[in-house]
Amino acid sequence: MALLVSRRETLERCAALGLLVAGPGLTASSVAAAWEQAEKNALKPTPRNALGPYYKKDAPFTAHLRGPQDAGLPLAVTGRIFDTRGEQLQDAVLEVWQTNHSGQYDLTGYKYRAQMRPAHGAYALDTVMPGHYPDRVCQHVHYLITAPGHKILVTQLYFSTDPVLDGDPDKNYVKDPLLKSRELVRPVTLQSDGDAVSARVVFDLCLERA
Repeated sequence: MALLVSRRETLERCAALGLLVAGPGLTASSVAAAWEQAEKNALKPTPRNALGPYYKKDAPFTAHLRGPQDAGLPLAVTGRIFDTRGEQLQDAVLEVWQTNHSGQYDLTGYKYRAQMRPAHGAYALDTVMPGHYPDRVCQHVHYLITAPGHKILVTQLYFSTDPVLDGDPDKNYVKDPLLKSRELVRPVTLQSDGDAVSARVVFDLCLERA
């Protein structure tokens, strides 16, 4: 039968062996409690999702995927890139790609494809709401994020307003067989500027350490 040792017992044993030195006023119990609280506060890594067949290397460095005359609902996506300790990553590289409003990928050029180095771990995209295309169920934006000392994150952003979800993402996200996590479906905020309507989404990302 496996021997279960509590964190407190482990810390006490390490202290007795000289492997752990606690500062003034610290006990094994207080250290264990602080350790457990830190684990509770740790961020969960963003769920992974399929890379898909339409990824292309060497996309241009830009935050503006949408042209002034492009059809479709203007979409602003903002977010921050963290590690599991909650620290914003300063040296990440983010790549995104998606269909246009009509559900078509640009396979010959780099329309609706971009990469960027987010300043201070924060990014912002100016694009359009992607369309549906025949091989997939839900609207989505592809992400690939790299950062030194961290595992590569490949994931996708989905939208709570997608007609496929019929107003109930909690129940209907399973309609898309590639969408394995409800966490990837994000709320959409619509706003009006006179006659123009646009959408906003916040999509934070969390990378695991390598």
